[in-house]
Amino acid sequence: MYRTFPLACLLLLLTTACSRSVDTPANSATQADRPRIALVMKSLANEFFSTMVVGAEKHESENAGLYELVSSGIKDERDLGRQVALVEEMVASGVDAIVIAPADSKALVPVLRRAVQAGIVVVNIDNRLDADVLAQEGVKIPFVGPDNRTGAKQVGDYVAAKLAANDAVAILEGIPTSFNGQQRKLGFEDAIGERGLRLVASQSAQWEMSQANTIASSMLTEHPDLKAILACNDSMALGALAAVKAAGRDGEVLIAGFDNISAVQQAIRDGQIAATADQHGDSLAVYGIELALQLLATDQTAPEDRQTPVDLITAEDLP
Repeated sequence: MYRTFPLACLLLLLTTACSRSVDTPANSATQADRPRIALVMKSLANEFFSTMVVGAEKHESENAGLYELVSSGIKDERDLGRQVALVEEMVASGVDAIVIAPADSKALVPVLRRAVQAGIVVVNIDNRLDADVLAQEGVKIPFVGPDNRTGAKQVGDYVAAKLAANDAVAILEGIPTSFNGQQRKLGFEDAIGERGLRLVASQSAQWEMSQANTIASSMLTEHPDLKAILACNDSMALGALAAVKAAGRDGEVLIAGFDNISAVQQAIRDGQIAATADQHGDSLAVYGIELALQLLATDQTAPEDRQTPVDLITAEDLP
């Protein structure tokens, strides 16, 4: 279980470690003393990531004087070049730490290695960086986030329990090179296999609602016996829902997602989506920021990964 580092202790450690003048009181953080932490997100058009930013900004305001937050993100989760450029900009601006939800598990590693070599603390949240690429680059970056496979398995089990053996099921995958997408697919496959369901289609919709709508429409046409669509995020679940409605099969095909955004919560209440997984987006960036603050305060050189909560959400869990 994740445990936060006491903020009072962080403040004391940071003001002591970062004080730039012997005349600065040890129990207060001046503007110059405050570490600057860059939060680099994936697509801010996705409610899940905008919720992360809101949670981080709230944490900063509640801990005034402890640190300065600099938030940024990309418009499209496939715009890897822009996210690399954002990291380069943060390094050039001299931030003390970078907390990043990488759009790709491999492509961001080289630029993050350069950040570490520049003396910047880097914390990986949400989408785990590829272990093999990290080893090739000779860099260690701690991961803070949930077990996506476990979360997806919980969602898949819930849907599978409503189906019969040999029922046809499809998966809408995320970006193939994203570790969290890979793990969610595996979690869904675990549930499908245990229940004896038939996986008749599995295709990437790149995390996007419109692509999911198009692909789900094709799946419904090619597999008229389809009983469920498991989507690796909520945006794709909403795209699948639109496709099911357009096909006139509303209520016949179970749909599930992952992220627990507000639109999917309402769809669950309305009985249109069966379930999702809540990885507590409002707290996920905060977990990463608190680890970054701890590393800045203690100069820890080999930080451990930290697992955060993920919970199944169904109609019974929503007010």
